[in-house]
Amino acid sequence: MFEKRRPGAVLFDRDGTLIRDVPYNGDPNRVEPMPGALEALARLRRADVPVAVVTNQSGVAKGLVSPDEMDQVNARVEELLGPFDAWAICVHDDADGCTCRKPAPGLVIRAAAVLDVSPRDCVVVGDIGRDMEAARAAGARGILVPTELTRPEEIEQAPEVADDLTDVVDRVLTDAEDPVPAGARISAPWARAMGWSRW
Repeated sequence: MFEKRRPGAVLFDRDGTLIRDVPYNGDPNRVEPMPGALEALARLRRADVPVAVVTNQSGVAKGLVSPDEMDQVNARVEELLGPFDAWAICVHDDADGCTCRKPAPGLVIRAAAVLDVSPRDCVVVGDIGRDMEAARAAGARGILVPTELTRPEEIEQAPEVADDLTDVVDRVLTDAEDPVPAGARISAPWARAMGWSRW
């Protein structure tokens, strides 16, 4: 059971969690935020909780999306939802045997490292079982936000299930009742300068 305290960061899956899931999308014009995403992120930023994206993008490995198209889509996500403190992106396919593709913990570990926090202090938010398995493998707290594509068994096996992104932030910020000491976290332009980490 995770202690109820301010998280070091909240790490979001991209497709189906922050934006509508358009399979292998390389068109920034098709990016559409999920309901409540902008407001949820704004609340976390106001509370000075770092936010990051951890996303599988196997369309690159399959040759269905170019790296440039993926970058354009990610740029559009930031245009619509604001800047993220870190991006961790796996561009491999299942057969590649990498350690970053969810349900492996690599993306969670990498995002936490970029943000200089422990994975155990992170909350991973996603819409499928792979997201929750990656959180568990990294020692992070996982919160599932089901969609119509989420399988019943994934909901049953999830460590925590939220109704929507508003519910996620309600849980995270309610758990963070203690005030943050002055100067505990400062703006980190270096995280932005590092760009998107992808393998």
